[in-house]
Amino acid sequence: MLNAANKKSEIFREVHELVSQIPRGKVATYGDIADIVLINPRYVGYILHHNPSPGRIPCHRIVDSRGKAAANFAFGGGDAQEYLPTSEGLIFTHHKLDLVRYRHTF
Repeated sequence: MLNAANKKSEIFREVHELVSQIPRGKVATYGDIADIVLINPRYVGYILHHNPSPGRIPCHRIVDSRGKAAANFAFGGGDAQEYLPTSEGLIFTHHKLDLVRYRHTF
């Protein structure tokens, strides 16, 4: 049986692994990840805010349920979270992504 620290570590690992699977030019929502790991979407945000390796774990590819970037993106704010996907070919319209077009399916 996992103790609390091991369970937390396992959840962090699962979230990081899922986010790492999102290819360039695609995004997922906090809720998409939360539904798979069975946690609250806000906890996904917390985990990604403490991303140990932003270059390897592309947390900029996670947006809210409306397709909007996080204003408090840990690695440069909302502008950076919009810039990085844009550099991968995604197009924000009125600060939102078209999730039908860009959403990654697991």
